[in-house]
Amino acid sequence: MHQLIKDYFVPAFDLGALHDSAVIDNLPQGRLAVTTDSYVISPYFFPGGDIGMLAVCGTVNDLSMAGARPLYLTSGFIIEEGFPFDHLKIILDSMKAISGKIGIKIITGDTKVVEKGKGDGIFINTAGVGIIEDGIGHCPDKYQTGR
Repeated sequence: MHQLIKDYFVPAFDLGALHDSAVIDNLPQGRLAVTTDSYVISPYFFPGGDIGMLAVCGTVNDLSMAGARPLYLTSGFIIEEGFPFDHLKIILDSMKAISGKIGIKIITGDTKVVEKGKGDGIFINTAGVGIIEDGIGHCPDKYQTGR
């Protein structure tokens, strides 16, 4: 597991530490928005993208719908034993590319490997943190109440 994280996740996300948490210094002023989501799609590659791109974009969308400017993302992976390393690399590279394009930083995560037949390839869980700056409303409230 340590070798998997060192060889794949650390370079993909430019992680500076090998633990499951991150410290955020100098957080901008404003209200925090936090979201979490899980991605369990099959197939994990599809026309125009993959599960990694979907995980980043879906989490960013959730933050944006709350009126937040997305800043940070965490990612948890459940990988089935025997999952091809080249597929993992493609997914991680996709996550790195889209998060860089959007401007959100993947700062920490977790990886678990489950027995063959228990994981449908790969599942990804994300959590996102964003800032709702002064003067920005909390958008979903408007839609939930029908106002």
